[in-house]
Amino acid sequence: MTAVSTRDGSFVPAVREALPQQIVAALAQHRMATTAQLGALLRPNATRQAVSKPVNRLRREGLVDFVTLPDTQSRAWYLTPDGARVSRDWPHLRGRPPYPVTSGSAASMKTAHTLTAVRAHLAFAADARRRGDEHDYLDWTPEVSHPLGDSERLIADALMHYVRHGPDGRRTKLRALVEVDRATSSSERLARKLIDYARLHTYAPVVGRRPAAGFAGPLWLRAYPVFPRILFVLTGAGAVTLANRIEDLQAMAAEHPLVAAFARTVPLGAAVLEEMEERGPAAAVWTPLNGRGDRRPWIDL
Repeated sequence: MTAVSTRDGSFVPAVREALPQQIVAALAQHRMATTAQLGALLRPNATRQAVSKPVNRLRREGLVDFVTLPDTQSRAWYLTPDGARVSRDWPHLRGRPPYPVTSGSAASMKTAHTLTAVRAHLAFAADARRRGDEHDYLDWTPEVSHPLGDSERLIADALMHYVRHGPDGRRTKLRALVEVDRATSSSERLARKLIDYARLHTYAPVVGRRPAAGFAGPLWLRAYPVFPRILFVLTGAGAVTLANRIEDLQAMAAEHPLVAAFARTVPLGAAVLEEMEERGPAAAVWTPLNGRGDRRPWIDL
């Protein structure tokens, strides 16, 4: 425990969450993570044992459990129903569905996509530490739902909050809706997601023929001051296949009238996860989907 100074010069204790509480919060937020991922997220400079010891203690207490990944024998951890109940009312998690996993088989069905999304987050988190930017383990919210009308919803794989510190000391708040693609569906289905995002950009709720009472303008303004940029993170296939998928995203942005108008207003980009991990997402690894210019950092899309 440390102390902080108040304006009148007195000191009060500053309580920082202990690692076990951070582990529970991280699993509540991210749904699942391996021991190595928890370490990279919460204690990047600590030993593996520094994380595995409290995780195993949480397991003995019945708050977390794991499935073993078949290829590496690593453990992927998730909250039990008891762990989800413990974290449900924590202030920084309030309003987030707990999504408890009820069995190891249910957890196994979620591991591939969930752990890939955590990999994408870790790339941004490591880059933020190197650059001195603000991006913590709770600044990545998976499975964010947005209504599109007619009982349809768009569920983004993640919403990212990021604060960039410029060389002049200025802070720039950035937001991105992230789609993680493992090449498990058709390239056309991936590109169609751009249509849903374009619809979200213009969607305004109506009652009968009039806008919904008490609100004017598109619905996204209730959640964001500026529409978040859209980032596609691709993996799970060879270089040629991934390049073709990015080309198909560019074609959708150029050929579909609603998406083309959307692309003129909102930054859209795509990158390969392995290149992000190797060079960092702030490197020139992002292809602008509006077809204008060369690859660039995500913050310059």
